[in-house]
Amino acid sequence: MFDSDCRRCSRLSEFLDQVKLEHPDYFARPVPPFGDKKARLLVVGLAPGMHGANATGRPFTGDYAGILLYETLYKYGFSSKPESVTADDGLKLKDCRITNAVKCLPPQNKPLGSEINTCNQFLTEELKRLPEGAVIVALGLVAHNAVLKALGQKLSGFKFAHLAQHAMPGGIQLIDSYHCSRYNTQTRRLTPDMFYAVFDRARKELNAL
Repeated sequence: MFDSDCRRCSRLSEFLDQVKLEHPDYFARPVPPFGDKKARLLVVGLAPGMHGANATGRPFTGDYAGILLYETLYKYGFSSKPESVTADDGLKLKDCRITNAVKCLPPQNKPLGSEINTCNQFLTEELKRLPEGAVIVALGLVAHNAVLKALGQKLSGFKFAHLAQHAMPGGIQLIDSYHCSRYNTQTRRLTPDMFYAVFDRARKELNAL
């Protein structure tokens, strides 16, 4: 289960302590998953952003990466609002839950492989609660690999590519997307239409059940 007091990764824990001193009003702790506990759609990101989830305590809330994500979730009926600003803004997710491969803010937004592996136990527990026929959207290669590891699958058997879809055990479908980061969206490696296509696919998969 998620541990809000986790300090298993010394580098991340020490970094969060430092951030808390510099920004006393920031959440600066492991960021919990957000959304419907019985959701059929799970969105998996990389890690909290410094001035986003690390500040607000809610995934993709208050940072640039969350702008396109929440707008898209709203567009496809997974969110009550198109914008996520603060953890207490009243936004509710519908049949959707958001989490990260790494629950703590990493320096330079780059977790070490050992930190990803240590945090994978929490993702494993989250995936165990998904209902049959659920859909997982992995935002980026790190999230893609973390999901495969948590499901006990070989990484070499499922290649990451935008809009690639992979059948997982339990009737679960894994759909890949480029991460909705500032870099990817501003360079147009990921356009809104490309991102919409991912969630359009996810919505159609769930509606077909």
